[in-house]
Amino acid sequence: MDATTRRSDAWFHDPDMYGFVRRAFAKSMGYDDADLARPIIGIAQTQSDLNNCNNNFDELAEYVKRGVWQAGGTPLEFPTISLGELFMKPTTMLWRNLMAMDTEEMIRAHPLDAVVLLGNCDKTVPAQMMGAASANVPALILTGGPHLSGRFRGQSLGACSDCRRFWAEYRAGTLSEEALCEVEDGINRSDGHCTVMGTASTMAAIAEGLGWALPYNAAIPAPDARRLRLAEAAGRRSVAMASGGIRPSDILTQNSFENAIRLMMALGGSTNAVIHLTAVAGRRGIQLPLELFDRISRETPFLTNLQPSGAFHMEQLHEAGGVPAVMKELARGGLLHLEERTITGQTIGQVLERVAPLGASAADGTGWCGPDRIVYPLEQPIDTEGGIAVLRGNLAPGGAVIKQTAMSAHLRKHRGRAVVYAGAADLAHKIDDPSLDVTADSVLVLQNAGPKGAPGMPEAGSLPIPKKLLAAGVRDMLRISDARMSGTAFGAVVLHVTPEAAVGGPLGLVRDGDWIEVDVGARRLHLEVSDEELARRRSEWQPPSSLRQARGYSRLYVDHVLQADQGADFDFLVGGDA
Repeated sequence: MDATTRRSDAWFHDPDMYGFVRRAFAKSMGYDDADLARPIIGIAQTQSDLNNCNNNFDELAEYVKRGVWQAGGTPLEFPTISLGELFMKPTTMLWRNLMAMDTEEMIRAHPLDAVVLLGNCDKTVPAQMMGAASANVPALILTGGPHLSGRFRGQSLGACSDCRRFWAEYRAGTLSEEALCEVEDGINRSDGHCTVMGTASTMAAIAEGLGWALPYNAAIPAPDARRLRLAEAAGRRSVAMASGGIRPSDILTQNSFENAIRLMMALGGSTNAVIHLTAVAGRRGIQLPLELFDRISRETPFLTNLQPSGAFHMEQLHEAGGVPAVMKELARGGLLHLEERTITGQTIGQVLERVAPLGASAADGTGWCGPDRIVYPLEQPIDTEGGIAVLRGNLAPGGAVIKQTAMSAHLRKHRGRAVVYAGAADLAHKIDDPSLDVTADSVLVLQNAGPKGAPGMPEAGSLPIPKKLLAAGVRDMLRISDARMSGTAFGAVVLHVTPEAAVGGPLGLVRDGDWIEVDVGARRLHLEVSDEELARRRSEWQPPSSLRQARGYSRLYVDHVLQADQGADFDFLVGGDA
């Protein structure tokens, strides 16, 4: 794409009056004819004082600009919605699609030849992926990086997996308030997203797996100077993309999504990525059925020793070679489509040629495993299957997911009686009631927490263990819901039950005392209630009030959001280019 065919020419070199007016107004900002003759590079800025994960983006953007100027482009920074996971209620997922629309429309509306997408927190990166996939202007993803590992009395902590662990001990009475305050002061000690393999880390890694980010993007810590140098390189690369015309449609293919799914399984990535990847693919008209995720999971060994499924953090993954080291191992086993294009201008295979193999050779087999290993070889994986399993049965006809690498082994096959909560308020009211009829073998069931039912599908699926069971030493039990859970969470938690309770799914028909069976190995989720009894309950069922939103975005959301197995995108946004 040369200067005569640049997208920005339609704005600044329009021979009509508006070309003259736009140049005049650009010159009022200090830009001259030489600036407007260069490739125009947009920097989608999501820095916000209400988003701790993206707190380093003002500085990061300056380094992107340096790279753009170095390569002969003109950088123009523009704001979009920023979704800070912990500071927004009821859930950032309610606004992921809104941010995706904002990103798409701002890219399409402005004179941009390429875009650098600055994202980090859980929903910012998938929203940007969705929007950029639809706008289909050359774009690359630059995340802000994970924060540094926390510290507590000699322990290395990973927020927010250890947040949950310590909070459970505090509720159980085994951790003092003073100690909890000490954890609070040291668990998150720098800029950046959660340093475990939560949703933010998973989506940053997936950006590399898709070929949509520069190598090593995912794991360089946010405060590390190498992150600034990566930002500068991203700026330079964006100018080359503006000239070479590599668009999202060139890299977002069926095979590249399969690469991303396989990487996710090897990493023990977040269950949220199933929804996000499905939504991104849907923007290009590509379907990712749950059966595809499950097939790839069965074929892909779990290789990466990271919390919440393992012991280490993103900082240590970077030291071990980052995402490219994991992809190199998958490629060695013939598990990746190596011919897929990337934003570097090379194929995945060409990018991985420069990556050193794991430290030990397949011939001697020494030094492969042990407590200090981060990335394991295919011959001696942590587990023979990937991180996520897809369950089906009469309780989830459309499917459900579970992170099998982060659950207690004894609960992989379990049968118990249901303890049912009709929604988040009901759960909060009853969960710690001393008279609650619950045992360690019970199955906690949360209804009406899905896309329409909440609305917004909050991270409520990791139901807290009842306080009296915590005090008795219970640290995991089977939990089932149509909600999501944080990628930093762990436990025997069945999520994304589809169809959700609020639209009449079988989950909404479960009653206290019903027997439920889960068999992860057989991929089975079964409610032991007869079809006749379920039909009787269905005839009495009433939809929740959450489906009757009066106005505004909440009404738009409830009226148009799809189910979890379709990515929870809006029905009118699925498809290829607008």
